[in-house]
Amino acid sequence: MSSSLLANGGAAAPNEPATPITISNDGFWPDIALGDLRDASRLTGNITDARLRACTVEAMIWANEQLASFKARQVAAGWDNASDIGDSIDGATILVQRYRRAVYCTVQADMAENYRQWDSTRAGDFRADFEDSAALTFRKDATLAISDILRRGRTVVELI
Repeated sequence: MSSSLLANGGAAAPNEPATPITISNDGFWPDIALGDLRDASRLTGNITDARLRACTVEAMIWANEQLASFKARQVAAGWDNASDIGDSIDGATILVQRYRRAVYCTVQADMAENYRQWDSTRAGDFRADFEDSAALTFRKDATLAISDILRRGRTVVELI
């Protein structure tokens, strides 16, 4: 006789949302599938779909605001969709790939800043420091993705 234990009660695997969820965008920039974001960002099932949706919507708003003048120039030039502009890599245009990177990195930064584990131990302090550093790195990567779309330089200057 064998027995087995189904630890998660038959729910979706930790890295997959319970149902496929796609956040619709403005028609020019791509929609964002939360399952793809989870996979690319290695976000676990500990992050609820509701939290992920809220962070993703805010990240898309931020990216769209950063790229508003770029989008206006492209639309004025006759382009209706970022997926039609420029070369493609891995099934999507470079613009779409970089837009997704900006959104994904912004989501990861928000998660690292706002949804960290609350732990008052020394290990918790160390983890918080690490998460703060990770959040800054994700914000930098998101900003670089936007700069790449806008064809701005990547020079970073720090005052000493």
